[in-house]
Amino acid sequence: MTTAPLALLDAASLYFRSFFALPDTMTAPDGTPVNAVRGFTDTIARIITDRRPARLVACLDADWRPQFRVDALPSYKAHRVAEVADTGPDVEEVPDTLTPQVPIILELLDAVGLATAEASGFEADDVIGTLVARETSDPVEVITGDRDLFQLVRAEPTPASVIYVGKGWAKAEVLGPAEVGARYGVPAEHAGPAYAEMSMLRGDPSDGLPGVAGIGEKTAAKLITQFGSLQALVAAARAESPDLPVRVRTRLNDAADYLAVAPLVVRVAPDAPVVMSGPDSVPAAAVDPDRVAELAQRWNLGNSVTRLLSALETRAAG
Repeated sequence: MTTAPLALLDAASLYFRSFFALPDTMTAPDGTPVNAVRGFTDTIARIITDRRPARLVACLDADWRPQFRVDALPSYKAHRVAEVADTGPDVEEVPDTLTPQVPIILELLDAVGLATAEASGFEADDVIGTLVARETSDPVEVITGDRDLFQLVRAEPTPASVIYVGKGWAKAEVLGPAEVGARYGVPAEHAGPAYAEMSMLRGDPSDGLPGVAGIGEKTAAKLITQFGSLQALVAAARAESPDLPVRVRTRLNDAADYLAVAPLVVRVAPDAPVVMSGPDSVPAAAVDPDRVAELAQRWNLGNSVTRLLSALETRAAG
């Protein structure tokens, strides 16, 4: 195993945060806001400088609300759907000034030579989950502002940790199985799966997950720890186990239909049909420097691109 990690970026999570962190007065000569582009580019430069990955993939949403999850749980992300014609596809509500910036980000990544990946019909979380599941050579670092991906921490066959940037890169937290276990009160030896099952019980209004009424995070963690798995907990409730208080048994049984579909909705797919844009090795320099320079000038990306190119060179030299 090499010491240099594979960095998997939750791209939308990172550029959303850049968009809201930086003023939309950062514009190109034609007036197009580029705050998300510049913030995202700076974030990648920091990742390469601070984490020194040998490989890096920006993981994308091919479908932010996959049909298989909606079929299982119609409330999944339902509140985020923009008002569209009844016959039209679901469209996620995003700021009007962010949407035009995404193609610029993708074009810049391509010109620099940094890989992207997506899977038709799946979310970026599933792309990340699949790439983690496939990795047997290098340690993995998942970089995200989404706690849902804490479910991917592991010790074997290679370590996988989450670099959580919910409070910005300067306050980034590195969480592996021990840290997730300690923070949420779940067993460290299977902290990733236990976190996912705890979150199913707890629910998440931001994703349209109802959870089990009356069961909060601490109770959920205790139940998963006590019974070992959601499946064993549900079976105990169904069998009216004396190890469960009557009130808890009743709540679990009342939520049986939700708990039957929650794993499909909450767990990231380990086998999505991921398509990569190209090799995931971090280049020593931009693969198309002329196009990078043209993009930097056209979109007024200034020092952000300079910092990214410098990070590539420094990593290659060091």
